[in-house]
Amino acid sequence: MHVLTLTPFYPSALNDAGGCFIAEPLGKAEQFEVKNTIFAVQPVHHRRAHSSQDAPPAWWIRYPALPGGIGLASAGTLLYAALVSRIRKLHGLQPVDLIHAHGALPCGHAAVLLERELGIPFVVTVHGLDAFFTNQVKGRARRWCERVSRRVYRSARRVVCISERVCDEAVKGALAPLRTAVIYNGADPQLFLPSQDDSSQATILSVGNLIPSKGHELLLRAIAAIHPRWPNLCWEIIGEGPECSRLRRIAEQLGVARNIRYLGRQSRAQVAAAMRRCTLFALPSRYEGLGCVYLEAMSAQKPAIACRGQGIEEIIQHGINGWLVDPGDLEGLTEALSGLLENAQLRTDVGRAARHTILRNFTVEHQAERLAELYRECAA
Repeated sequence: MHVLTLTPFYPSALNDAGGCFIAEPLGKAEQFEVKNTIFAVQPVHHRRAHSSQDAPPAWWIRYPALPGGIGLASAGTLLYAALVSRIRKLHGLQPVDLIHAHGALPCGHAAVLLERELGIPFVVTVHGLDAFFTNQVKGRARRWCERVSRRVYRSARRVVCISERVCDEAVKGALAPLRTAVIYNGADPQLFLPSQDDSSQATILSVGNLIPSKGHELLLRAIAAIHPRWPNLCWEIIGEGPECSRLRRIAEQLGVARNIRYLGRQSRAQVAAAMRRCTLFALPSRYEGLGCVYLEAMSAQKPAIACRGQGIEEIIQHGINGWLVDPGDLEGLTEALSGLLENAQLRTDVGRAARHTILRNFTVEHQAERLAELYRECAA
């Protein structure tokens, strides 16, 4: 079958990790008899992008957009105008069975208009907890975003959610019944392999944007608390964001600045290498729909520390294939770090169980297969 993918997230030559959670299962789709035509979309005010050589080829479509929340609320209509003639021509040459839109705005809204114009059904994926953009946009534009998002979700053949946690948020805000399906993201077990060598230096790894909700400050304070016991512990941070300078100041005040390596943005290969060399992975994020980085750490056979109440709690079994702490719980996080660092056998057991969990049910092949089944059901 022929699926048209519309996505604002896609790996580019400048950032091969951006949108990898979309590109990697697309690369496996053909083995499940699904042909994808991919349109990676971006506003004209963004820097022009080109596909990463490691991602399936995509057409990059630029569309006009107003700035701010009003721009987000109206972007779907403008994207539709940029797409409709191209998709009409494509549909005439190679009939499209289904559109898969990633995000209600702008791609889902454009898919609603394309279905009305061309009669092609669509599904939409919700990738995070902010299903109605209420945390991103305020005021009148926020209410507009909510209305348009509800229209998208009610019109879709399926609202695909990356976890039950995300599904709950979508259903709660829809104010009407939705046809939902949960399809978890997957990890690439060939890229995120276990290490063959044990590092002599204890290293904690975090991967994520440097924003308050990711919990870097909490982790920094936990590392400072165990510093007397682990004076040579290294914390590697992959990611960029506005919290960086504040974290540096706090680290200086706590006397652990020399223990931290700020690595900034890294390629997929560099992230995988960091996963292999770390002792354990920790990201105490309090706002996470799922979190692919936890799955990737698990695939690399590392204990992953995450927070309860987030999507990853549906996959991590505390103390068996990973570790869970309460959001904001400094004492609990400190105890988790100490316990795992001090007990090599526990790390080994948890890491092996973690990789087994991924291989059994949460690879990108599993994700691609479940998407293919959903596509056939929705296109019928």
